[in-house]
Amino acid sequence: MKQSATLLVIGVLLCAGEGRAQTAADAFYDPEAMAAAREALKDGHGNQVNSLAIAERMEYSAADSEDAFVWEGQGWLGTDANKLWVKTEGEYVDGDGTEEAELQFLYSRAVSAFWDLQAGIRHDFKPSPSRSHLVFGAQGLAPYWFEVDSALFLSDEGKLTARLELEYDVLLTQRLILQPRLELNVAASSDREVGIGRGFFDSVAELRLRYEIRREFAPYLGVSWGGDFNDTADLVEREGGNPREFALVAGFRAWF
Repeated sequence: MKQSATLLVIGVLLCAGEGRAQTAADAFYDPEAMAAAREALKDGHGNQVNSLAIAERMEYSAADSEDAFVWEGQGWLGTDANKLWVKTEGEYVDGDGTEEAELQFLYSRAVSAFWDLQAGIRHDFKPSPSRSHLVFGAQGLAPYWFEVDSALFLSDEGKLTARLELEYDVLLTQRLILQPRLELNVAASSDREVGIGRGFFDSVAELRLRYEIRREFAPYLGVSWGGDFNDTADLVEREGGNPREFALVAGFRAWF
């Protein structure tokens, strides 16, 4: 034991004296062997291929005018630095069928410990007529643990829109979690064929209380308020609709 401690002290002193060594082991092993060992360490801690799928929202929404089933999910496959992402969200309204449905395929590159830059394509199956978009975005964890998902979308009609989603988890207990959520959508110009006006055209503020029966599965209850604003709200009102509504929601969150 004393001999091992003595060797360790000698190694540290040699490292300090030589300046170029990174650890005590560099004083005893060949530089090429150390370089190979570090590459093997990287392969085992960050360079392996993993995957994750998350159903963020699978819920039933009860509003004044209509009830709907809402979904939002995403998943990825790749390494810590490079990933392929799939994102989807939409809304099925009782009596009217699917009113909104989109699918994204993205390449993601880690640019820091907490942030990824993303680029790819998005296709809107609903509303009609369908639209395809180029996507450029950033996703990550902001200071104070705010989860951020932001993106710019350029449609095949040359229309530019942007989306910002913010979420924050408040741990009331180890299993009971309160989650505020805010989503903002803005358009640089109108696209009246799909009911989008210029400016902030769709925004929603939500609050959900979930209980994690297991970390991978958590039912929740919540409230939601929002809808259409500005020019888009005017378009909805002209067609006899209600641009903004309050809704009660119930659903679950799951990941695997």
